[in-house]
Amino acid sequence: MRREQGFSAERGGMTYDFDLFVIGGGSAGVRCARIAAGHGARVGVAEERFWGGTCVNVGCVPKKIMVNAAEYGQWAEDAAAFGWTIENHGHDWAKLAGARDAEVARLSGIYDKLLKGAGATTFDARATFVDAHTLDVGGKRVTAERIVIAVGGAPQRLDIPGAELGLISDDLFTLKSLPKRVAVLGSGYIAVEFACLLRGLGAEVDLVYRASLPLRGFDEDIRAALAEALTAQGIRLNPDVAPTGITRAGDALLLGLSTNAVREVDAVFFCTGRVPYTKALGLDAAGVATTAHGAIVVDDDHATSQTHIFAIGDVVDRVNLTPMATATGHALADTLFGNRPRRASYDNVPSAVFTSPPIATVGLTEDQAASRGPVDIYLTRFTPMRHTISKRQGRKTLMKLVVDQATQRILGAHMLGEDAAEIMQGIGIAVVMGATKQDFDRTIGIHPTAAEEFVTLRTRTREAGVKPAGG
Repeated sequence: MRREQGFSAERGGMTYDFDLFVIGGGSAGVRCARIAAGHGARVGVAEERFWGGTCVNVGCVPKKIMVNAAEYGQWAEDAAAFGWTIENHGHDWAKLAGARDAEVARLSGIYDKLLKGAGATTFDARATFVDAHTLDVGGKRVTAERIVIAVGGAPQRLDIPGAELGLISDDLFTLKSLPKRVAVLGSGYIAVEFACLLRGLGAEVDLVYRASLPLRGFDEDIRAALAEALTAQGIRLNPDVAPTGITRAGDALLLGLSTNAVREVDAVFFCTGRVPYTKALGLDAAGVATTAHGAIVVDDDHATSQTHIFAIGDVVDRVNLTPMATATGHALADTLFGNRPRRASYDNVPSAVFTSPPIATVGLTEDQAASRGPVDIYLTRFTPMRHTISKRQGRKTLMKLVVDQATQRILGAHMLGEDAAEIMQGIGIAVVMGATKQDFDRTIGIHPTAAEEFVTLRTRTREAGVKPAGG
């Protein structure tokens, strides 16, 4: 039975204003709060900036809209090879921005409505700890029996001279026009996605990164294939290079590099990682422990050093993906208030990088799997049918399976190519269920598709993780 909306819940002789208070109205926090309220808990939620958090407002959603916009330009060019005559009058940045912002506003409003519809009390304010059960919420003191920290992360700039002249990823969505010459610093998800979408919309792009290949942590074959694809679409790669400083030169910016080269650009984007947004949250007052980088330390049940305080989402810096955040938020609410103790698994989490072409992956990389024991590698590269006609360069597809030699279980699947994310969602189900190479082999493909290649990989490319004889 749902309790009547109001205050003064009592537990163990203590009286609290809320059964649960959630700090942060992003994907993790909203899901946890909504499900907990649905279970009958009295829930408060505070969000200081915008409902829906990073993903809805300055992350996944607006970025994917801009990725789609960039792809249309390529499709218009490719259409001629298929017999279409399409006149390209250039891209209207303002029109795209208007459509993007309208969709973001719609989705952000839905989050607020979902919470209120579930019976939660919402606060458009910053919440900080006064003590382990007390919060200051926009100047008002509230208490809660349990507290969930779901404040997400924040982009960071490198500590170099002139860093204040550069932009962070959030700033892309407030630009009034497309900068014509851009330097993107970094080589993670955000960096390579920004490089591709800005290039697709017409900018000249330099990608500057300290590693030899982009996307550290991804499978090496995928990393190499992506570098090739980025170069083919005209993005200038600057590997093994660090930025040394930014200076203004009239209306332009000068980006100094560790090679002593200088790039003259109109904008510099710092896409050099995000950090947990825990600064000035008052965690010391609550006795909540953090790592040296500000991530909140939690156990397998997402409890902090204070057993009644929990942390979920990017603030714990584990798998920083929106679906993972919502899954952990839902599981925690079910555990605390739904009489259904459970955990969301961090194993075999599918993910995608919306580059051009896109990347998708699930499970272990070849190197990760090989470190555990012998594996068989199945790999193919081909030109998808669309581009055998369009002749567009840099659009080859790569597909790869990592297979445990002993059990033949699929340990990892990786793809770069058209529709990679859509294809990998289905492959992810198979990997989570423990499918074997034989399960893939006896599955009939859908022809003609790229996806069918995953079930027609018959010839082993190589093996890895095999110890030398006598070793």
